[in-house]
Amino acid sequence: QLHLVESGGGLVQPGGSLRLACVASGFNLTGYGVAWFRQTPGKEREAVSCISMKNTPSYYANSVTGRFTISRDNARNTAYLQMNSLEPGDTGTYYCAVSDWATPYSMCVGMSSRNAFDAWGQGTLVTVSS
Repeated sequence: QLHLVESGGGLVQPGGSLRLACVASGFNLTGYGVAWFRQTPGKEREAVSCISMKNTPSYYANSVTGRFTISRDNARNTAYLQMNSLEPGDTGTYYCAVSDWATPYSMCVGMSSRNAFDAWGQGTLVTVSS
């Protein structure tokens, strides 16, 4: 069974940084694109960044472009989201999800249905506050 576990969340001050990790087990991440989403009360689920089965191409939401970097290490079966210059608006529960067919653009823009992805993690909470 496909299984994903996120880690790396926590409380950080505005302007700080966090690195989230998404570790896959039960399958090889090599064959899947990876998406990072976030959810906070009062806001719709938002696609943050998506990456192809290779390191490129990738896609970033306009709100995080220039501040976040998505990457993957297939040898470790892990994808990462480096988050710099964090803002209060970045607060939320961050989830990773995988797809074995979709492009980064499709995952981040066109795939509005949760079940369009093959697996989701349980989420890791990021709180940006002073």
